[in-house]
Amino acid sequence: MSKVNLQWLQKKVQKLKRETLTIYAALRDKRTPLIAKIFAAITVAYLFSPIDLIPDFIPVLGLLDDLILVPILIKVTISLIPNELYDDIKSKINAEESLQKKWYLAIPIILIYSVLLLILYFKFFKNET
Repeated sequence: MSKVNLQWLQKKVQKLKRETLTIYAALRDKRTPLIAKIFAAITVAYLFSPIDLIPDFIPVLGLLDDLILVPILIKVTISLIPNELYDDIKSKINAEESLQKKWYLAIPIILIYSVLLLILYFKFFKNET
């Protein structure tokens, strides 16, 4: 891959990260319409979830869902947020500190997976003893 293509890809990834932060903030904003909040929740959950539609270990296809599905989810979610609200949220994010530094945002996802693992353990492995 040439240096120009790599730089283009890095810019696209950075743009997607900024859009994701804006979508997350829109999810928490009470002015956001309900349908936009639903799509924002789906988008954020898919992005943070370690489970993909197509597992990443499958060559080529595993990355295609991330390359196709994630941008589509982001575009649809953004299109459902009114432009004025989206611009307002985006400007607030640029003015505030980055949400990426807030490691505690991962706690709900860690808790969900911990509960799922406990359920699986008690359902399948606890009966063997």
